[in-house]
Amino acid sequence: MSEDGWIFGLHSVRSALRRPNQLADLLIDVGRKDQRIQEILSLSKQAGIDVRTAKGSVLDELSNGGRHQGVMAKLRQQQTQDEPYLKALLKRLEHAPFLLILDEVQDPHNLGACLRTAEGAGVHAVITPRDRSVGLTPTVRKVASGAAELVPFIQVTNLARTLKWLKAEGIWLVGTAGEATQELYEVDMSGPLGIVMGGEGKGLRRLTREHCDLLVNLPMSGTVESLNVSVATGVALYEAVRQRK
Repeated sequence: MSEDGWIFGLHSVRSALRRPNQLADLLIDVGRKDQRIQEILSLSKQAGIDVRTAKGSVLDELSNGGRHQGVMAKLRQQQTQDEPYLKALLKRLEHAPFLLILDEVQDPHNLGACLRTAEGAGVHAVITPRDRSVGLTPTVRKVASGAAELVPFIQVTNLARTLKWLKAEGIWLVGTAGEATQELYEVDMSGPLGIVMGGEGKGLRRLTREHCDLLVNLPMSGTVESLNVSVATGVALYEAVRQRK
């Protein structure tokens, strides 16, 4: 993703077209007529998105020399959402909720990577506390490579209260902690689910732990004690994806 909100490449643009309301502009190399570009044109027509054409050199400049494959899309900047948005989102879901909850992740690179993985895994929303957590900064958006504009990002005033409400709504909350006795791979994550990840260094806070239904560990066979939060998030999310298939 470029600094000014452009994403590029066939895969990235095809993914963005699944949520056309997030697109502000779609640009295609005037010289490209191949089948994959025709697929993008067909998807954009179905989504009601107007397409502009330009010379390849224009796309080269907008992508800062990136491998755009003849197609670029400009994303509307996603805004941070709140508790009422989360409640409305859960009400309109047609499938079992799949949420990622991040407890005080403060590094923008970590949040960006988590958002990118969450979008790829099909997570319905990413939830963080409003205080002592990084928001949707330009660095986060860049690292997320378009995912920050595609997956709902919800900041809540009181995370413990939100977790309590989610449990009351029937969502199973699985937190990760190195000292947990049960492994991630031993847990059923096929139903309504919220995966709860701790922030850098400290991990999950005490109240956050207490509101989880279950704590699990990611088995470590090497000498390091833990994984980076964005890497651990990817492991946990895709184990859930595997089970939910």
